[in-house]
Amino acid sequence: MGVIKYDRTLFEPEHELFRESYRAFLHRHAEPYREEWEKAKIVDREVWREAGKQGFLGMAVPEEYGGGGNPDFRYNVIVSEETAAGRHSGLGFTLQNDVIAPYLLELTNEEQKRRWLPGFCSGELICAIAMTEPGTGSDLQGIKTRAVKDGDHYVLNGSKTFITNGIHADLVIVVACTDPDKGAQGFSLLVVERGMEGFERGRHLDKIGLDAQDTAELSFTDVRVPAENLLGVEGMGFIYLMQNLPQERISIAVMAAAAMEAVLESTLQYAKERKAFGKPIGSFQNSRFVLAELATEATAVRIMVDEFIRLHLDRKLTIDQAAMAKWYSTEVQVRLVDRCLQLHGGYGYMREYPIARAFLDSRIQTIYGGTTEIMKEIIGRGLGV
Repeated sequence: MGVIKYDRTLFEPEHELFRESYRAFLHRHAEPYREEWEKAKIVDREVWREAGKQGFLGMAVPEEYGGGGNPDFRYNVIVSEETAAGRHSGLGFTLQNDVIAPYLLELTNEEQKRRWLPGFCSGELICAIAMTEPGTGSDLQGIKTRAVKDGDHYVLNGSKTFITNGIHADLVIVVACTDPDKGAQGFSLLVVERGMEGFERGRHLDKIGLDAQDTAELSFTDVRVPAENLLGVEGMGFIYLMQNLPQERISIAVMAAAAMEAVLESTLQYAKERKAFGKPIGSFQNSRFVLAELATEATAVRIMVDEFIRLHLDRKLTIDQAAMAKWYSTEVQVRLVDRCLQLHGGYGYMREYPIARAFLDSRIQTIYGGTTEIMKEIIGRGLGV
């Protein structure tokens, strides 16, 4: 069980075999390149193709389109957990599998499925979703990017920021306003493809954490997007976003729980080995109490997240519950990592130590996918206040 005092019953033997395979993939194809990718601020595209070849992309996509043919979300959970626990910040597989896949599976017609899903599963088509704009943040209804119908095309203009997979992306689901007079019913989802004239990548953003993660600004200047690249029905974009955000948020909670456990395990080992005043620092009462508190908090988050995963598997996870899981797990993660860094003393402030990098990587968790404040607003409204 390790430091987490909880026997997980969420997975079956076939899931654990999948976990072993994915761990082996990370050990061979990601671990040796971690430093290189973090310095470059981006991973090599080849790791995407290798992930596709080994079946770690599009597990839920039907086999006829090149996927695994198994919609069991627990396989997605394993990819997210192992990626987070191993601190492989540049591997945007969770975005591909958990966030993008539902749009391409549920909103596409047959022609679109055959055009996009095989590359999605093989790693040849890296995907992104472009919601956030420089002036909107969590205020999705304030989106200014505009798409005007012109014959059999939409003419797209606007800019997006903080886009994960933005530099590598071959397909970008763009949230755009197609009818400014209809409010929330005036947004649509358009798929912009690499090479479309007027689609440009701006700055490769310099973040304080997640160094290897590809995060960029995107701009669209009179991009002529074919009408056949519309996802679903025009004007339904905001509703589609609301339907899919709970899975994105439970995915973030999954990563939080896994990252917390990994950091706590390494900190416990450090506390047993590091000595001060001739004794292991973990033997001091304060250290024991801190570690006891953190183990309790991490266990509570794990139980909460696993229960919400079960609800999601049964399609019973509500928007409010996903918001609860997202804000609570990520806030506890940030606090836990901070206190683990404190136990490392001065060494915790050195980038060469994993705890320092975990500290930087964790900070975004309470922001992306909807800030903690937005999550509380959603929950509060659900309570009728």
